[in-house]
Amino acid sequence: MIRPATIHDVPRIQEIINSHAELGRMLFKNYAQLYEDLRDFVVYEYGDDVVGCCALGIIWADLAEVRSLAVDDNFRGRGIGRRMVEWCVDEARRLQIRRIMSLTYEQAFFAKLGFEVVPKESLPLKVWSDCVRCPKRDGCDEIAMVRELPEVPMAVMPTAPPTPRGVSIPVLEHVED
Repeated sequence: MIRPATIHDVPRIQEIINSHAELGRMLFKNYAQLYEDLRDFVVYEYGDDVVGCCALGIIWADLAEVRSLAVDDNFRGRGIGRRMVEWCVDEARRLQIRRIMSLTYEQAFFAKLGFEVVPKESLPLKVWSDCVRCPKRDGCDEIAMVRELPEVPMAVMPTAPPTPRGVSIPVLEHVED
């Protein structure tokens, strides 16, 4: 069963994610990161045990990302990951987000779910915010994949109003030791 994650799930989510991170499959997550992004997460329960997790992070009006998809090794190959990605796709539809992306090493898995490889350079810089914490940042070998939902209307992007003239941004004074 897939359900929204709660604060009580965070230790188990971290355990599952970090077991994959130890193998170089994804980035490590600390409690602070998980609590901050908890509303993005779902977990997969088998009986009373959480055996998988996944998050849908919103990048922009027309782009969301499947993040932190991980399944306990003892439960892999049972369709749990597929069901969680399908949950992300359904959630993107509900939110009216037209494109879903993933940075992955599992190209065949995501291809079966309708994702296509795209050049990394075609994704916005916001996507790369996690890269500063990645040990592979200078030699990233993840594959960028995107799935478009043609039934979702394209988002009309509002233009941002210009910053009013004369607005100053407070700056802390430099104090010498």
